[in-house]
Amino acid sequence: MAQPVCRPDMAIRDVRFSEMIQLKRFWTATVDVNASRCATIGGLFEIGFLRLAENAPDLEFAERFAWHPGEMELVVEFWADEAVHKYWIGEIAPCLCRGS
Repeated sequence: MAQPVCRPDMAIRDVRFSEMIQLKRFWTATVDVNASRCATIGGLFEIGFLRLAENAPDLEFAERFAWHPGEMELVVEFWADEAVHKYWIGEIAPCLCRGS
């Protein structure tokens, strides 16, 4: 019999985009992770991006991160001529449910 699976609740807040540093900019965000339903203390998740660029087509892509309960700061590097038009929490790998 399969064991039930859960996923942590996640929320993105405090999003910033840095000034240019050596032809790069950095998208930084705080992610709050509530993993109270999970029996594990970590897992993987993705944040999706829609990137705009001055000299290239728009690009939708995802970056993978490892989560842990609590607050996390994430950083994604972009070139100076790129901007983040949109971002979202994508796939969150399931975890075993607490009490299973």
